[in-house]
Amino acid sequence: MYKNILIATDGSSLAARAVEHGVNLAKSLGANVLLLTVTERFHVFALEADQLEETSDSFREHMRKQAERTLSEASEIARNLGVEATTLQMEDDAPYRAIIRMAEDHVCNLIVMASHGRGGVSALLLGSETMKVLAHSNIPVLVVR
Repeated sequence: MYKNILIATDGSSLAARAVEHGVNLAKSLGANVLLLTVTERFHVFALEADQLEETSDSFREHMRKQAERTLSEASEIARNLGVEATTLQMEDDAPYRAIIRMAEDHVCNLIVMASHGRGGVSALLLGSETMKVLAHSNIPVLVVR
């Protein structure tokens, strides 16, 4: 059924639950696991506090370290469950597009994600990344609450 499973994570505790759930599913099915995290790009005209205080280079380095930490933690979950996983970090302003694109490029037949995204006003304006993946993906999506 599912041979290649993409598990998207942002490093949050909710995403860690999705990683654990997805890895357990992959283990039971003998499926391959691709752990993906998507970081945002630096914008010269940003309103977000973490971008206002940084240069392009320092922001990219900060995002790279954050992605490494996120993927390391997700890999550790997989390793503890006895599953080898491939990791991938992408940079994209629309994480949902990167998730779908990587799932297609790696011939994944299931995407696993947590049921949260941006918070506050931006969630109302932009919607959650999970909802966007659900709306735009032709690949089945398992949402972990």
